[in-house]
Amino acid sequence: MLLVSLNDIHLCGRPLRKGVPVALMLGLSPLPAFGQTRTDPTSHKSRYHLFNPTPPDQMREMSTDRPDQTESPNTVDAGHFQVEMDLVAAQFDRNRSGGGDVQTTGWGTSLNVKMGLLNNLDIQFVFEPYAKVEVEDRTVRINDTASGLGDFQTRLKLNAWGNDGGQTSFAIMPFVKWPLPQSSLRNGKSEGGVILPLAIELPRGWSMCVMTEVDFVRDGDGSYDPEYFNTITFAHDIVGNLGGYIEFAALITSKRGADWQGQVDVGFTYGLDEDTQLDFGCNFGLTKSAPDFNPFIGLSWRL
Repeated sequence: MLLVSLNDIHLCGRPLRKGVPVALMLGLSPLPAFGQTRTDPTSHKSRYHLFNPTPPDQMREMSTDRPDQTESPNTVDAGHFQVEMDLVAAQFDRNRSGGGDVQTTGWGTSLNVKMGLLNNLDIQFVFEPYAKVEVEDRTVRINDTASGLGDFQTRLKLNAWGNDGGQTSFAIMPFVKWPLPQSSLRNGKSEGGVILPLAIELPRGWSMCVMTEVDFVRDGDGSYDPEYFNTITFAHDIVGNLGGYIEFAALITSKRGADWQGQVDVGFTYGLDEDTQLDFGCNFGLTKSAPDFNPFIGLSWRL
């Protein structure tokens, strides 16, 4: 996702996912604050941890994993907490392939609760408190509706370099989806993967972030199929505390006969203060297999 501070915009986000419940998470992410710090980046911040929090005057500018789909490589400062949420996210898709006519409409909320464990390591709990999906088959006039709790993930983000300064920043993010009881919104299976985001500071006030993600998704026969998600995001200040980004995302699955999903995403962030960010935008499908569009509005804050 994209992050805007009071003075600068920083970028990176969350991925396009296959399937309606996960897509509702719209886990998009921000431009990291990899170029500026509130203190000398050579300070000995490695001594801080969950039970010895980073002092306020040594904290980094806030960096979020929303609203774009590219994750930020920067972590939450040790001993501090950060909450990033979709106030509301929606999905609209109409599929007329094969002579059919199926309209899918969904909306919901998602939360990413982060806790800084070390100066370069945080843990994240990502879940959907509520999601609702309605599928209308207009050819046979049948409607199906599902609602309730979505999936639950735990993620670790380890920043390899660039957390407190430099032209680039890189992180490794393994994650696991827990096998909650199966429902119309959840497959009830354990899944996981790894995310590799890289942020780069460009000339003329631009920032770029690229991300590769590999997911291992359960298929119908109980085995795991790899899926590959790749994104690139560009961001820049617009005016005052308002910033914007444009993003390109592609999801490719190894399943035979499955089409790749492509999206172009546009969004904006507004820094209410140094610890609070408002965002809004929309993801647009480029391929028939991708959702037509996903509008969202979100809020992030740091404690």
